[in-house]
Formats: sequence, structure tokens, C-alpha cells
Amino acid sequence: MESAATVQPLNHQLSFLFPTKLIRTKASPCRWPSKPATSHSTRLYCQKMYVPGFGEASPEAKAAKNLHNFFTYIAVRIVAAQLQSYNPEAYEELMEFLGRHSLNDGDKFCANLMRESSRHKGLDGISIQVRTAYCKNDFEWDNLKRLSSKMVTEANTKLMRDYVLETSHAESEK
Repeated sequence: MESAATVQPLNHQLSFLFPTKLIRTKASPCRWPSKPATSHSTRLYCQKMYVPGFGEASPEAKAAKNLHNFFTYIAVRIVAAQLQSYNPEAYEELMEFLGRHSLNDGDKFCANLMRESSRHKGLDGISIQVRTAYCKNDFEWDNLKRLSSKMVTEANTKLMRDYVLETSHAESEK
């Protein structure tokens, strides 16, 4: 006979671990429970999973910021490749500038590129236009979601397979 804990939904089983956190339910938008909350239960029921530790921004906002910086990196790579073939002097200047400035913060990089010299200012304008065009027209958003989901699934499967193999060998040696 199965115990009651194995039949209960996962969010009910884990509620003792997260008594004041958001719990995922099948309800649509986030809402407070219809019954008055008890002193130990202040859960907000939500369709989405609660993600602690992001403070001022959601995980999606943090990912968007990283993508924004990545689009700057892509734009600079595109501009550099084009310059290499038709304006080697500007290409060398851009490569020298890249050696001195990080692309980790795309907007800071572009601002520094604008302020360095009038020649760089033109390169920055092109980089900004390429960044916008790539983001809006060329980046395959659906493919990003598909590949990300596939990577998570494959990584989880590999981790679990490795763990099972590791623990089954450890038990067989005993």
C-alpha cells in the first residue's frame, strides 16, 4: 500500500520546506488563496515557479541583459569581418581598441568607442545599427528556446545517468 506522501502533489510534499514561498499551481495568474491564510501560511499561488535571489530583476530580465551584451559582441564581430575585407586600416584600429576594452558591457563598450576618436565614432554607429538589425531580424528566438530546452534535457539525462552508474559501481564493490 502506498503512503499518503507519495500520492500527494509535489508542491504539497515540499510545502514544509518553503512555507512562505510561491507555490506553482494549475491556477492562471498569481492570486492569494480564497481561504484566510493561517499564521504559518502566507503563500501566493502562481502559475510560475518562484525564483529566489534575483532581487531587482527576474531571471528573464537578467537573461535579456546578457543577450543585449551578446548582441553587441555579435555586431562588433560582424563589423570587424566586413572591415577586414574592405578597410584593413579601420579593422586594425578596431582590433587594437578591442584589445584595450572589454565587451562584457555592450553599452559601455559602445560609449568608449564613440569617445575614443572621430574615426571610432563612425564604427560605433555602424555597430549599434548592426546590433539592432541582428536582434530584430536575424536572431532566431524560437531556435534559442528549442536549443536551450534540448541542452537542459540532455544535461539532466547525462547527470542522472552518470550518477546511477557511479552509485551502482560503488554498491557492487561492497
